[in-house]
Amino acid sequence: MHERPTSHGMMKDWVQVLCRNPRTGNTVRVLTPRQGRDEERVSVPDTSELVGRDAELTLLSEFVDDVVRGTGRALLIEGEPGIGKSSTARAVAAAARQRGCDVHLAAAEELGQALPLRPMLDALGSLEPDRQPRLATVLRLLRGESDNTMDAAAVAAEQMFALVSELCGAAPTVLIIDDLQWADLTTISVWERLARSVGRLRLLLIGLQRPVPRRAELTAMRRVVGDHRIMRLNALPDTAVERLVAALSRAQPGRSLLRVAADAAGNPLYLTELVAALSRSRRLELSDAGVVEVSSGPVPGSLFGAIANRLDFLERDVREVLHAAALLGTEFLVADLAIVQNCRVADLVGSIDQARAAGVLGDAGEKLSFRHPLIRSALYDEIAAPVRSAWHRDAARALAQAGAPVDRVAGQLLQAVTTPDAGPLDEVLLDWLAGAASTLVAQSPRSAIGLLREAYRRSPVQTHRGAWLAARLAEAHYRLGDSTEGERIARQAMVVVSDPDLLVDLHWTAAQCRAFAGRADESIESVDEAIALPGISQRQHARLLVLAARAHRDLGEVAAAGEIATKALCAAEAAGDNWALAWSLHVKIVVSIMSGDVAGALPLFERALDVVGDDAALTDLSLLLQLNKSVALGNLDRNDDAVSAAMRVREQADHSGSLVRLAQARSALGQLLFKVGHWDDTLSEVAAITDDMKDPATTCCDRGLAAKIMFHRGDIAAGRSNIGLAEACAGQIGTRVVSSLVLARCLDHEVAGAPEQALAVLNACLAGPEELDEVEDLLPEAARLGALIGANDVLKHVVAQTSALAQRSRVPHQIGAMAYCQGLLEGSSSLLLLAGERYGEAGRPLLQARALEAAALNLAGQGDRGAARSAFLRADDIYDELGAAWDLARLRAGFRQYGIRRGPRTRHRQVLSGWDSLTPSEARVAELVAEGLSNREIAGRLVLSTRTVESHVSHILAKLGVRSRVDIARRVAN
Repeated sequence: MHERPTSHGMMKDWVQVLCRNPRTGNTVRVLTPRQGRDEERVSVPDTSELVGRDAELTLLSEFVDDVVRGTGRALLIEGEPGIGKSSTARAVAAAARQRGCDVHLAAAEELGQALPLRPMLDALGSLEPDRQPRLATVLRLLRGESDNTMDAAAVAAEQMFALVSELCGAAPTVLIIDDLQWADLTTISVWERLARSVGRLRLLLIGLQRPVPRRAELTAMRRVVGDHRIMRLNALPDTAVERLVAALSRAQPGRSLLRVAADAAGNPLYLTELVAALSRSRRLELSDAGVVEVSSGPVPGSLFGAIANRLDFLERDVREVLHAAALLGTEFLVADLAIVQNCRVADLVGSIDQARAAGVLGDAGEKLSFRHPLIRSALYDEIAAPVRSAWHRDAARALAQAGAPVDRVAGQLLQAVTTPDAGPLDEVLLDWLAGAASTLVAQSPRSAIGLLREAYRRSPVQTHRGAWLAARLAEAHYRLGDSTEGERIARQAMVVVSDPDLLVDLHWTAAQCRAFAGRADESIESVDEAIALPGISQRQHARLLVLAARAHRDLGEVAAAGEIATKALCAAEAAGDNWALAWSLHVKIVVSIMSGDVAGALPLFERALDVVGDDAALTDLSLLLQLNKSVALGNLDRNDDAVSAAMRVREQADHSGSLVRLAQARSALGQLLFKVGHWDDTLSEVAAITDDMKDPATTCCDRGLAAKIMFHRGDIAAGRSNIGLAEACAGQIGTRVVSSLVLARCLDHEVAGAPEQALAVLNACLAGPEELDEVEDLLPEAARLGALIGANDVLKHVVAQTSALAQRSRVPHQIGAMAYCQGLLEGSSSLLLLAGERYGEAGRPLLQARALEAAALNLAGQGDRGAARSAFLRADDIYDELGAAWDLARLRAGFRQYGIRRGPRTRHRQVLSGWDSLTPSEARVAELVAEGLSNREIAGRLVLSTRTVESHVSHILAKLGVRSRVDIARRVAN
């Protein structure tokens, strides 16, 4: 038997009233809410909200247990409006809090789709930015307080992901986002990325969404979660409907009431509204037997009908207030409502109290909210479309004049200008848009374009406002990757703009657009024209010279770039402009390195960093300088200094929110780690940020590094997969040489048995216009392949190039390269052994092994079997330590003809699973996990990034075949 309410206590909030039945004329007892009670009592109590959801709650309770034990889960809960998604999520949140989890819950709104990360920020609203640097960074980015050239929303998304990851490291965390169907693209991307990462996070990630609208982004998100982790809440079965109606009516439902309830199609919200509507109209009759029935009369025929029935009971002035509230969204601030209504907050108290008593509004922290989004939708739809558009515009104006935050004003303004009935923007809104333009462009370039285009159309570009709007509109197009339109707007404005500062601003954007399109030569001509204009100040002149120097650098005209950078430096010093001074020093540094004088660039680095100091406007340049300095130190074989510098700039970029620099720092660190033989750490660095968050050149470099490692380790399919992913970006960097990708392509041909094609790939790059330093990494491989196939002309050419490099700097790896290439050309074992020694001094094990392998082959061919075996064993040891299975196989196969073999031994890398399969880095991380340290604490202990530790933990879980950190601790203990 199913449960029926029998306790008299269930009816304590209801009273029986004697009424005349209009159909029979008889006097009957009807149920009605007790006078003085909130009508919200008619809504589903906490227990009855979950009637019929026992199986779902049991599964979710298990997920909470999992996350407490350290195993994350991602789940989507789907269902039609009113089916119980939110109630189920609230129950999970309550259970998780009882288990000691940190719980963060919020909902997306239809009006908020243009505002990046709004649901995530609402969910984390209890956190204090002063104590959470990443949260402060996200807020700063979305306010436009950053000098990043990339979409600030994408950078903020990276910071948000890192913030949630760190929260999970501190405590088991539950993150619930309701109404995902209205979420902005940035929120969806963060949710999707978190869903991919729950295997290594203590996170229960729950998304609630309706089946419609069917957005492509949500379809992709469903694939990430998987069908087995999508919980579909369907209509309640008849038994559950009866239990719910009994809970709502506080009595045993009779046949007539259940017959009417059947029309609700098992939707809990519809049932709630239906019973509430019947009770308000005194249509529920209680029999002497304690059974509640429905008297005759019309019954609401739809959910909206039930909602409308509820709203009809409200007074006219209350409905007017609710219509204004509906403009502001499902949740809103009372202060904003007062601004829109042009009244005092005190004037709204009566209407708000009535709406709360009627169950239309409820509390949501500091805000009020509609009890259900459908109530808000019903009110919003009652407003005629032309009136809505005009009212949104008036609301935007009122909020702007009151100094409301940019996102709340923009939310109203977007609704006003994106409808067919939109009217013109007045001066107040045009001035507000000009003032908020930088923040809007930083938050959401796409939405900013929609607003700024209308403002720009109504503001003559000859005016200061029009010129400023043009500059920001051009920047927004550039940030979206539409360099053609960005340049077009900038060029049009340049013709008429007279303000020198704005003119330089427009030139800067136009130059970036041209560089993106591979047309830096046009920037030179344009900047020269600007420099010749009358009225250009020394400061503006210096900045334009920096632009010209960078353009010459992009064209490979190193000498010209250096000369102009020197002029820019002098002009910047005379003007006292640190911005131009620092950038001109940066160009001189690049020129010095490209000219082969890496050591000479180090003092310039120090001077430039002193100029930058802690100037917030030069944060991005500071990161770039430190990044290039780490690369320069690596080129000088100062490996420890280089890795330390790269780690520092990686952490600074991470905390600054500069996603472009963070990706570049990780890439540079990955290259350094690859050269010194830390390949597992290399893979962790280059995989820490997704390709869509990197510039094309960085993606090509990182995918090339990963492909090289995979080829060397014998995973040909993975190597080719990485090359394929790189090729999607290679077309965007023109003829620029990315050494790691070029070398990966060569390996692809070589493992396929086509060394001639591999050498052809290298020759095409070596014959290009690139500076010698840019193709330095290709030279030893070109020499090796040239020797392999007998291409002496290639060998001679490479020997000349490596000799030129070695004579300029005399650093160990360059001397090693010269000896290696010369030894291959002359067949000199002594030179090849010398190369091995110099590569060893330089800390470059792969190249050292290559030199020793070549020396061993040469010695074996000369009949010196003992010396050959010694060099062979040293090369074999290095390849083995690197895990270079392909190189090992090639090495051993090549020496069988000489009777030289490696003795049997067991290597941990031959084991694919279990404790012995862990790398030394992974084993150390596992030990610290067993000590109870969080990922952040482990990162601090090992001087790694948190994400590198997360990657190690993920690999450990997979190799050990376990599910949680507790399981790792058990394996360590055993």
